Amino acid sequence: MNFGFVKVASAIPSVRVADCKYNVEQMLPIIKEAEEKGVEILTFPELGITSYSCGDLFQQHLLLEQAEKSMAHLLEATRQYNIIIIAGMPIPVAGTLLNCAIVIHNGKITGAVPKSYLPGYNEFNEERWFTSGKDIAEGTKVTICGEDIEMHQLQLFRTPACTFGIEICEDVWGPNPPGTQLALQGAEIIFNLSASNELAGKHNSLVEMCCQHSRRCISGYVYSSCGFGESTTDLVFAGNAIIIENGNILAKSKRFCMNSQLMSSEIDVDYLRHCRMENTTFAATRNDYLSRKVTVTYIQQKRYESEELTRKFIENPFIPSIEKLGEQCEEMFSIQTAGLAKRIQHTGAKSIVIGISGGLDSTLALLVATHAADLLSLDRKSIIGVTMPGFGTTDRTYQNALTLMQELGITMREVSIKDACIQHFKDIGHDIGIHDTTYENSQARERTQLLMDISNREGGFVVGTGDLSELALGWATYNGDHMSMYGVNASVPKTLVKHIVRWYANNIASERVCTTLLDIVDTPISPELIPANENGTIKQKTEDLVGPYELHDFFLYHFMNNGYTPRKLYFIAKNAFCGKYDDATIKKWLTTFIRRFFTQQFKRSCMPDGPKVCCCSLSPRGDWRMPSDASYRLWIEECENL
Repeated sequence: MNFGFVKVASAIPSVRVADCKYNVEQMLPIIKEAEEKGVEILTFPELGITSYSCGDLFQQHLLLEQAEKSMAHLLEATRQYNIIIIAGMPIPVAGTLLNCAIVIHNGKITGAVPKSYLPGYNEFNEERWFTSGKDIAEGTKVTICGEDIEMHQLQLFRTPACTFGIEICEDVWGPNPPGTQLALQGAEIIFNLSASNELAGKHNSLVEMCCQHSRRCISGYVYSSCGFGESTTDLVFAGNAIIIENGNILAKSKRFCMNSQLMSSEIDVDYLRHCRMENTTFAATRNDYLSRKVTVTYIQQKRYESEELTRKFIENPFIPSIEKLGEQCEEMFSIQTAGLAKRIQHTGAKSIVIGISGGLDSTLALLVATHAADLLSLDRKSIIGVTMPGFGTTDRTYQNALTLMQELGITMREVSIKDACIQHFKDIGHDIGIHDTTYENSQARERTQLLMDISNREGGFVVGTGDLSELALGWATYNGDHMSMYGVNASVPKTLVKHIVRWYANNIASERVCTTLLDIVDTPISPELIPANENGTIKQKTEDLVGPYELHDFFLYHFMNNGYTPRKLYFIAKNAFCGKYDDATIKKWLTTFIRRFFTQQFKRSCMPDGPKVCCCSLSPRGDWRMPSDASYRLWIEECENL
């Protein structure tokens, strides 16, 4: 596929125990369906040709001969297919029997990977029939269907799209799975052919383990375990097809299904490569494994040019899932609180000063401040909330600011900035009727000066309210709201601020505070630097000027965490916001994001301290270090050519 995606699939066919011909016939329509869907690599369960639960029949030559004949039929039937197929079968080698994964492309076997670790502790004691393949020497060849095939435990398969490796069932349960070594030597996707029986509670452990394995290896992980048709003499196999990308599940089958299943999705190999480059621990660990010899097999597969994704990118990647939202909002709020509490304790501040506008960001900062004071057993009166009405302040935000400060029990101050700004306009010769950048920024800087001076007078420091989204876009007045002594919201994006405030309202706040907080959440985002309209409502709406924050946060997340290019950002944004924004709108605001992100770096280069709360931060001391005068030509040109 394009944009670095590789379409993979995990299949669970219906089987009959020891009926190789039937089993292959069940695989063929699945392969045909996967080929038509543009799947590039497809895996079947462990020992899928024979079925897994044959027991002592594995030592019957007739079964082994039939398995090879059925494999030959599979090869012939898939000769015209471009898809890479991974199927399992027993292979006799020098008087021993190996449990193997066979890699097939264009009707030819390109490699065989033996199972390394054999379970000897349950009803299916594989050591009774099979030999471990972990000691097979490099260069070992085995004859399958008349062809001499390379066999090696640590074998990489390299296509024009990706490099993949294989492990088989029990391999992943060991403390040092082969997949770890394969990933460190270049495998970006690991395929696991499995036959894992069901036990109460086992499934969750299995899924968790596969996700952790994928996350540690920074890899895709495609798991296929056998299902209906296996013997139920002592165990039941429910069928599991799972596709994982760096610890996150992309697709998952239904268990205990009586029919064959095919689960497919697209693994973002570009994203995995970016994560590995960023993770220096991965590179350092890789050096420990370079002495282990790995065989590399090249498969000249034709590239699929499809741009159709079956996976769905979520609109708000910074926001946790519904199931985890409450827990993670509490955790993020606690991180902010602990960071501020440490700064108060370290500085010995007698007070902390916050500008309260009645907007989202200052509200979250105030909530954090009150809990930091409680954590340190300080009187909430040591928190000085200052509301500073100006030319654009509306009654809604003003009243919300007053109510919030009063109900939270902090010290309230009100200082109008109108007269000071009017005098300032006179001093610099600015016409008060011209509502330009000077008009707006003068108000922001006047407010910051007031807060700084009050903090000096009260022996405290100023808590900043600006958020991650504003830092990304440079949507802050330099040395105005851009500056503070500690920015508690510095790594909280705008789309997430709403959820944390709403969580607080619904779980912690008193009834009146809850009502006020929910109204603040519903208030249009605005700096309120331009006078209100004739009805006294907000005239200056930030998202009308700079673009929807949900789009900018989406761009920011994937630009920073995944290293996506503008073309790929545009592509996945169309996927995520299909039906919500048209292509022209996405392109417009993507171009705005790129331009502002690059040109506003100088503001981030001198931003105050603040705790990292989310998965990324723009602190010049932490996650993001970019020259302030870096050229954006390459990125803007790509935007213009979309």
